[in-house]
Amino acid sequence: MQFIDQAEIQVQAGDGGDGMVSFRREKYVPAGGPNGGNGGRGGSIVLKTNENLQTLLDFRYMRLFKADNGQKGGSNNCTGASGRDLIIEVPCGTVVYDAETDEVIGDLTKQGQTLKIAEGGRGGLGNHCFLSNRNRAPENAFPGQPGEARSLRLELKLLAEVGIIGLPNAGKSTLISALSAARPKIANYPFTTLVPNLGVVRKPTGDGTVFADIPGLIEGAHMGIGLGHDFLRHVERTRLLLHLVDVTADDPIADYQTIQGELDAYGRGLSDRLQILAINKLDAVDPESEEVNAIVSELEQLSGTTVFKISAVSHFGLETLMRQVWQTLDELKAQEEAEQLAIEESIEETAMSLEPRS
Repeated sequence: MQFIDQAEIQVQAGDGGDGMVSFRREKYVPAGGPNGGNGGRGGSIVLKTNENLQTLLDFRYMRLFKADNGQKGGSNNCTGASGRDLIIEVPCGTVVYDAETDEVIGDLTKQGQTLKIAEGGRGGLGNHCFLSNRNRAPENAFPGQPGEARSLRLELKLLAEVGIIGLPNAGKSTLISALSAARPKIANYPFTTLVPNLGVVRKPTGDGTVFADIPGLIEGAHMGIGLGHDFLRHVERTRLLLHLVDVTADDPIADYQTIQGELDAYGRGLSDRLQILAINKLDAVDPESEEVNAIVSELEQLSGTTVFKISAVSHFGLETLMRQVWQTLDELKAQEEAEQLAIEESIEETAMSLEPRS
């Protein structure tokens, strides 16, 4: 399955049905009067999230979506049938932009969430609506209004709690394959991974947490160099970043600084995102050598955090690393719940202060 995370589509809501000009003509009913019905409303277009979808691949082959038109009004004051709404399923994490103004229309993150993106046209009025004392036999009706047409840009930002970042060939894919059932392509050369990989990692409690391997980050990624510009957006959704540094690289310290510089240049709060730092490929060197310890010491000074020693291949150090990941995620969740509670209490206090006193 191809991973497609951007798409442009055209949507056209249904037109409203025309109102009808009709008069009641029955035996023994003199001057029956107007009885032309209103037209039906045109169908709207709605986006709905489906957690079983992982990419925007379907929109590569179908880019024009049109809802049904409303039906014309009938005699005997019968309103025309409304057009059916067109429901388009998209993956969770889809951001919807107006392609012309670049305005964000909606951000769909939860299963079953819906967003109306094009409103169907209203049905026209039949001639019975124009009956008055001055006009006892109106012969005019209104046409239906056209449905809304829009050009949209869809962007998929993966929903993962932990994003694994690092330079190409740092061992990100090997790590996600060691922690989960994901089986990405792994080889001993850079840019093996060309699309983000998702893996569900089980906590000791049995709950699953989604990890994302973010590929293609190199120097200049925020400016569109390499693959990183296309995939940096997927880091925005993560709560926690797991930064891997290849200890066998020519200059691991410079590698770390390169990734930090790209996060900072990209902006949107990525440089402030909480990180866990680990040096990888300890199976290829002596973990307790002076050179490795010097790298760890310098990285700890630069990052201000503990640096973990791991080998994704041999699983060395993974248990200790994951304990820290789970602990950090629990702390972040508790912090978010406390902030949400504080907001709710503030809203409640404000509401109480605005209540009229007897």
